Amino acid sequence: MTVQTPDKAPSRKQRLQEKQRRQLLAVDIVDKAEIKVHKAESELAVAVTEAVRVFGDEQSASEGLDMPIEAIHRFLTMAREAGVEPAEAGADTP
Repeated sequence: MTVQTPDKAPSRKQRLQEKQRRQLLAVDIVDKAEIKVHKAESELAVAVTEAVRVFGDEQSASEGLDMPIEAIHRFLTMAREAGVEPAEAGADTP
């Protein structure tokens, strides 16, 4: 029969390694989420650009989408910076 010793508390090095592992995991999760957010914002910017084209102007799009005009402007700016113009956004629609 062998004598069992109670589980030893993790060493300082082990605790630090575990903390660093959790921190790196958190950073990785945040990085992946930021990529998803950026992609979604880009898609929304294209959609808002198309909505402005369809509604005729920014104010009408703001009212039709129930979106503040400031948000409309922000998404239009994002789309322009990405090189998307209203005609391009709706080019594949009849």
